[in-house]
Parts: sequence; structure tokens; C-alpha cells
Amino acid sequence: MDNIRNLLRNWYTIPKGILRLCFILLNNVYCIPTYVIWMFLLSPLRKVNPDIYWRIEGYFFHWLLAMVSLWSYSAGYDIVEVGDDITECLDDRTLIIANHQSTADVPLLFACFNPKKQVLPNIMWIMDSLFKYTNFGVVSVLHKDFFIMSGKDKRDKSLQALAQHILDAYLPLGRKWLVLFPEGGFLRKRKAISHRYAEKMNLPKFENVSLPRVGAMQIIMNMLGPKSALNNNCNSVNNQVAVCTKIQWVLDITIAYPNGWPIDLSHIVFGHRDPCQTVIFYRLYSFSEVPDDSDTMTKWLIKRWEEKEKMLEHFYKTGEFSSEFCHNEMCPPKVVLQDYLRFLILHVFFIASTYIHIQMFAAVYNYYNYLVY
Repeated sequence: MDNIRNLLRNWYTIPKGILRLCFILLNNVYCIPTYVIWMFLLSPLRKVNPDIYWRIEGYFFHWLLAMVSLWSYSAGYDIVEVGDDITECLDDRTLIIANHQSTADVPLLFACFNPKKQVLPNIMWIMDSLFKYTNFGVVSVLHKDFFIMSGKDKRDKSLQALAQHILDAYLPLGRKWLVLFPEGGFLRKRKAISHRYAEKMNLPKFENVSLPRVGAMQIIMNMLGPKSALNNNCNSVNNQVAVCTKIQWVLDITIAYPNGWPIDLSHIVFGHRDPCQTVIFYRLYSFSEVPDDSDTMTKWLIKRWEEKEKMLEHFYKTGEFSSEFCHNEMCPPKVVLQDYLRFLILHVFFIASTYIHIQMFAAVYNYYNYLVY
């Protein structure tokens, strides 16, 4: 009976969810193909002037992620930033490490980074290889994100591929932020495995996070750390001089959902969860603070995750983060605001581009028919 009353009280959630689903599907239809077609049409520029091509691609990529930002923002899922001031690292090479709880983590990070100039055009994501086969996979392939393979039998090969990808894509394309989820999967899927590994290796058991994996971060340290061969020898990368190739900052992000209940992708699509605020807590470290050798770096990373466990436990009890967890002076909470006018302009651009592309294909098809018949 209570379920019926609740359904009657919130009857509008069903038509709202259907409308949101239709809008998001339509949004995908006129945005993703437009991005792909423009990149194809501009591909000759990649040979003539690759710097301009990748700059244009970066803007297109940012505009696509802005579309995803609109999905969560329009559903009332706000983001609150708190912790260290990250202004220093916005234009520098920065490694992002974050806890991973749900399918909403990445879209909410899109929304968090969207208002920050030049972050999303120059970002590279390290993500599970399964993401390649989603609707957004082709975009990530063209943007040169890295798809890491899971499983013990593929781990070494995948890490070698990451090292090569840094040489082939991250450095030549002038990427700045490199996003890594060291846990390697969602908390709900990783917790039991994390507990078994903790028992085996005599490590702490976590409830709010899972133990981080260090393989990818070790590769990044070896390739881009202060003592890497690239930085010590100033080798060339793809016939380009490696100028300032090292990572300068590590930005530790803790994603905290209200009451420990993560938003997921279905909430973003259908908007059936009540509006709420997700808190993003920043801790900024100079890359020189991260130990070089594998064992000490592993201990450093696990220590950060121990702190995350305490931070999230405190947050779930009190609804806020304590300043004691800040690495530097704590900035006051700030809600991330999006620009609806900019969203409108981007929608007009993508819709107009779709119309232009349809007319182009129609003209080519008609010309082909004219030649044949």
C-alpha cells in the first residue's frame, strides 16, 4: 500500500524519466556522429598541421563532455568542490587518482571539470577496455584515451601498452591531466576481492574504498616521474624534443555521495532520484612527494587510501569533510555551476552540424545516382 501511495505521489517521475531518456538518446544521435564526421573531414589537417587538428579535436571533445555534464546537472545532481586549492595544477601535467564507486563517477567528473578552461580538451582517461564498446567508445578512441585490460593474464601486456601509449599519444599530443582509478573497478564489485587480498597480504581492510592497484601508477612514475629516462636524458618523443615531459602534480580526488548511496547512470538518465549534492574533495601533492621505488610508492598509495577510508567514514556520519584531511589549507565548499547559455549554443552547433552533414551525404548520394543512371 505504501508503494502505491508513493507511486501516486510521484506519478510525474515516469513521464519525466521517459522524456529524459528520449532527450539523451537524441542527444547521442546528433552529437557523437557529428564529432566523428568532423574528425573524418578534418583528417587531412592531421597530416598537414597536427597541432591545429588536435587543438580542434580537443574543443570538440570538451563540447561532447559538456553534453554529458548537462545530463546530471539538469537532473539536480550538483557537485560541491572542497579541499585544497587546485588552481596551480590546472595548466600543468597532473596525475588524477580517484576512488571509484559507481557508473556515475566519470559523468560527474565531466561535470566537475567542464567549467575549468583547457582541462577537458587536454585530458586523457585511463579506463576499462569494455568502455571502448559503449556509445562513447569511438569518441575516446579518436581522442586517444587509453583502454586498460583487466585480468591477471592480460595485466603485464596492458601495462606495457600503457607505457607505449604515453610515448605515442600522451606526450606528443600535449595532454595535461591523466585520470586513473587505481581501484580498478567499482567498490561493490571490488570489496570482497579487496578483503581477501588484504587478509593474504596483511593489509588493512576497507569498507568505503577498495585497495588500490599500483601497476599503472608505477608505469606512469617510470615514464613521467622526475627520475624517468625521458626527463633525465631529454630524449626525443616521436621525433619531437621532450620538453617538460614530467608529471608535476598528483591530484587525489575523493568522491563522496550523500549517505554513502552512490548515484548511478540510471539516476542520471531517468532523473528519478531526488536532487542531491556529491562532494569532490581535493588533495594536491607535488609529484616529487611521491616515492620513486615500487615498494615505497605502494605504501604511499595505500596510506592515501587509508585516509580516504577515514575521510569517507567521517563524511557519512557528519555530512562534511574535516579540514584535518587537507594536504594544504582547506578551501571552503563551492558548488560547481554550469552555463545553460553555453549548453544552448552547443546544442545549436551540433544540430546545425548534423543538418549540414545530412545535406552533404544527400548531395553525394544524388551525384552518385546521377553518374550511375
